[in-house]
Amino acid sequence: MKQTSAQYDNVITTCRNLFSKKMSDYGSAWRILRLPSLTDQIFIKAQRIRGLQQNEVHKVNEGEASEFIGIINYSIMALIQLDKGVVEQPDLSLDEALASYDQQVAITKNLMENKNHDYGEAWRDMRISSLTDLILQKLLRVKQIENNEGKTLVSEGIDANYQDMVNYAVFALILMEVDSAK
Repeated sequence: MKQTSAQYDNVITTCRNLFSKKMSDYGSAWRILRLPSLTDQIFIKAQRIRGLQQNEVHKVNEGEASEFIGIINYSIMALIQLDKGVVEQPDLSLDEALASYDQQVAITKNLMENKNHDYGEAWRDMRISSLTDLILQKLLRVKQIENNEGKTLVSEGIDANYQDMVNYAVFALILMEVDSAK
């Protein structure tokens, strides 16, 4: 499982670097996005991945990896929004945004490590397409919870679903890296 931790950190480093560069370009304009808007952005990325996996012809020259990175970063943004609330104007400096990013990653990675221990790294034997489907399922769950104004009777909350999406997308990127090394 030490290998998983190192691979996870490598994926997150790539995602964080992109997040940091986009923060330098755009600032924290994303802070005005309400959760349903972030959910929809993640949904678009997951649907595109599914399309890439199912369609033989691809008309945009971007692969699955960039979309999984987008899912990770948008999910972390959503977790930050859950923690800090939505604002009317960008309000985070690069350093503040990165500190919040790191905080949410630490919580999400800890969840992964606990689940990974209990499930015995079962994800390593999964197909990337199955991870995509699980992300889409989580998105549909989040949309339903959002439609219920955040209320659930017996289910985990929105934050757990975003965390699972981060972890599934990280697993997919790890599996893609392993497949390309073969």
